[in-house]
Amino acid sequence: MAVTPTIALLGATGFVGSAVLRELAARPVRIRAVSRRPAAVPPGARADVEVRAADLTEPGETAAAVADADAVVLATLYSSATATWRIEDGDTAAERVNVGLVRDLVDTLADRPAGPRTKVVFTGAASQVGPTGKAVLDGTEPDRPKGPYDRQKLAAERLLLDADARGVLCGTSLRLPTVFGPGAGPTARDRGVVSAMARRALAGEPLTMWHDGTVRRDLLYIDDLARAVVAGLDHAEALAGRHWLLGTGEGRPLGPVFEQVADLVAERTGRPRVPVLSVPPPEHAEAGDFSSITIDASAFRSVTGWEPRTELGEALRRTVHHLADQTDPAAEAVGGGRA
Repeated sequence: MAVTPTIALLGATGFVGSAVLRELAARPVRIRAVSRRPAAVPPGARADVEVRAADLTEPGETAAAVADADAVVLATLYSSATATWRIEDGDTAAERVNVGLVRDLVDTLADRPAGPRTKVVFTGAASQVGPTGKAVLDGTEPDRPKGPYDRQKLAAERLLLDADARGVLCGTSLRLPTVFGPGAGPTARDRGVVSAMARRALAGEPLTMWHDGTVRRDLLYIDDLARAVVAGLDHAEALAGRHWLLGTGEGRPLGPVFEQVADLVAERTGRPRVPVLSVPPPEHAEAGDFSSITIDASAFRSVTGWEPRTELGEALRRTVHHLADQTDPAAEAVGGGRA
């Protein structure tokens, strides 16, 4: 009789985690959905979903969260008071989440008795490679991260892959590009540049760029990202021991993307189209804000068969309509400009 696998999903109410939960819930598996606030079980779930509310930064909580799990998805992300991904050097709270939780997981799995290695999929960031001077990244570039966020993500990834090399676990890291799309709830808010611009347009604010609009981003829709993470679990043994880049293979100039967002919002609301403007960058802007990124994910595709399915225009339309349904345009104006 086949044994139903148990998958521990850490960060189940976050933007990425909630999308992975939806994808996994369509399968006949057991899911332990772990997050600070209780996760909502997706409608029509085939999976047996155990909802566990826990603060994973507390002693013993990570061990309890992954107890008896055959696989773990690490989709946790530190949330600052300003609700952005940016952190400062020396931010110990961010380090505790971004690095410390991986250290706790490795220590927990190292204490397990001999047996099949637990599969672990970690969600990293394409930006953690640092400046490369290359127009297209394929995952072979040496890592030289600059900002504290990227340094922390790289440190966590190295902990995981070192544990794989020592036989503690079966681990792989998926480095994410710019991911966007509808969130599954109020705690799954997309904090990225695409949704930030859509919120501004819905609030009647101009869309501001810290450059001339030619900076490119590889934009991956959230549903396609969730399928990639699940593909990572399905092919964990073949992917183990290294990082893999995810992306569409096409870098989109952000100026035209923002123009398209402005058009979609005007079409949805019936109000005049907001302008797209170039503005001076703020002091906290980083070099990566002005670097173009296109991802060659052919290595990951060749192993897993995964590929993105959602056309950019349709993905932007879904995002705008979701935010229009969720947001009172008169009440919220979202600042931003991060590329």
